Amino acid sequence: MCSINGFTIGAPELILNMNGTTKHRGPDGTGVWHGKGVTLGHNRLSIIDLSERGAQPMTDSSKRLTIVFNGEIYNYQELRAELQGKYTFKSDSDTEVILNAYLEYGKECVKKFNGIFAFALWDEREQELFLARDQNGVKPLYYFWDTKRFIFSSEIKAILEHSVPREVDREAFNLYMRVGYVPEPYTMFRGIKKLPPAHYAVLKGNEFSLKKYWEIADVSNLSSREETVADIRKLFKDSVKRQLISDRPVGIFLSGGIDSTAVLGATKEVSSGKVKTYSVGFAVDVQQEKFNADFLLARETAKAYGTDHHELMISGKDIGAELKNIAWHLDEPNANPTAGAIYLLSRLAKKEVAVVLGGDGADELFGGYQRYALSRTLRAVSRLPLSVRKALSLSLAGMGKKEASEKMLIAGGTSLFLSFLSQKEGDVASILNPQVAKGGVTRSHFERYFKNTSLSGDFEKQFMNTDRQSWLTDDSLLRSDKMSMAFGLEQRVPILDYRLLELAYRIPTNWKLKGGGLSQNSFQGKQIWKEAVLPYLPEHIRHQQKRGFFTPMAKWLRTDLREEVMEILSPAHLNSEFFNVEAVQQMWQDHLQSKKYNLTLIWSVVMWQLWYDTFIK
Repeated sequence: MCSINGFTIGAPELILNMNGTTKHRGPDGTGVWHGKGVTLGHNRLSIIDLSERGAQPMTDSSKRLTIVFNGEIYNYQELRAELQGKYTFKSDSDTEVILNAYLEYGKECVKKFNGIFAFALWDEREQELFLARDQNGVKPLYYFWDTKRFIFSSEIKAILEHSVPREVDREAFNLYMRVGYVPEPYTMFRGIKKLPPAHYAVLKGNEFSLKKYWEIADVSNLSSREETVADIRKLFKDSVKRQLISDRPVGIFLSGGIDSTAVLGATKEVSSGKVKTYSVGFAVDVQQEKFNADFLLARETAKAYGTDHHELMISGKDIGAELKNIAWHLDEPNANPTAGAIYLLSRLAKKEVAVVLGGDGADELFGGYQRYALSRTLRAVSRLPLSVRKALSLSLAGMGKKEASEKMLIAGGTSLFLSFLSQKEGDVASILNPQVAKGGVTRSHFERYFKNTSLSGDFEKQFMNTDRQSWLTDDSLLRSDKMSMAFGLEQRVPILDYRLLELAYRIPTNWKLKGGGLSQNSFQGKQIWKEAVLPYLPEHIRHQQKRGFFTPMAKWLRTDLREEVMEILSPAHLNSEFFNVEAVQQMWQDHLQSKKYNLTLIWSVVMWQLWYDTFIK
């Protein structure tokens, strides 16, 4: 796990600046390589083959290929065995396996890799630069291309070491204000883009091309539930075993939920020794049972499995003290308030381990969110006459189910998806400068995910797949990467093994969801996943309702963080080119006085303004 940097035209010494800017990702070493027309840089976080033989940039024995690589190839030992007779290996690293796999299989070698990766490879013979990103986009890769200069990095801030425009991308701004993150291929910087997950890119001369090398092709429903449960368990166990491979200590982020508990249980089964686990809780005066329920469950789980457990209790003041650092490490605004908790927990974990496993992905693969069941219920209702639906909508509103009531008249597709994942247009538009606001950009961006006709017969399967490709990658995984790698800590995600993905989207939706979704108490998601990982779940975890990972940020805005946020949102500070300052002030006061719950939009504005102050202003 590392940082990679490079460019085709520019002062060669700029690579040192890029490496310096991203050294937090790779504190164990740094290296540069200059070739004809290309310069490569690397910061190393040593995980596999800690010797100098594993250092990068790395060139193959024929001197044709040079690579900078960020990530891990979990099946590198099998691939090495395939290539051993034909190619020379000077190290025990997975980096060298990529080089020789490229010599053997060419650009399609990426289809053979099971891992998390972003790499750039210079082919001296072909005079071309090849870049690739893993199937889920766990590892980030950014680039700037103006037909003359090509610059790439693991982090945007390194690209800014070059004389590139520092301008806000208004399309990205409008998307961010509605969904809370910046979806690919955009970044908040005009002209800087994300390489999409499951894609590779080729730059040869002045020609730049992108190609998608992997996608879920088979979505036909499986017929044997018993065999499917066995297959999930087998693949999950194998994934955990592969992802424990490391020459440095490995720990687990233990949330107290089913998924991270399953990762711990599988780890105990396939490895020996005491496991280190890490959990975060929140210092609040009231509602301890609400904000620390999972924290307390994690403590009980750690005791049941006999782990070396480490707890971190944080306050809003702890977050406030690190807000500027968090904004700098994120590279672009992210409105999820959990970023600070991950940042502080990663700092703690890094004191003892170099790698942590997490439980990300099961909700998107196996139907863990209540919105999937609610979507199914609403689509069933949509087949009723309009007059009946209106009556049901009024009835739900009277029962206090406002969210369901508002969605009752939506039939499906992009509109239904956005009704769950996007802020209300009226609320967003009211706080934006009208000259900047573009309400239609969100729909036009997300419609592409609903054009997959192979999934059109099962909207909830399509819904889950869209969540996986959008918010999971560009919000959740990106946030986790940036916050953990701020301290040179590698986070792995065994549930997102691409083989599990391919299996998950062949599982009938009714094997995943139980209950109609109108009530949290009646909804039970991830049914088949729970069956598969049941042996790894202690009794106190097996029947827990999903709560999700959230912080007391709404309360902290009124207490611990009040002064910091008040300054950021003040008329003297807030950017009036993008925001209606008066409307933002009203939104802020309504929240302070508990007239309206405005956390999501307030935090969106706060994190955007911090980003602007850090990188533009």
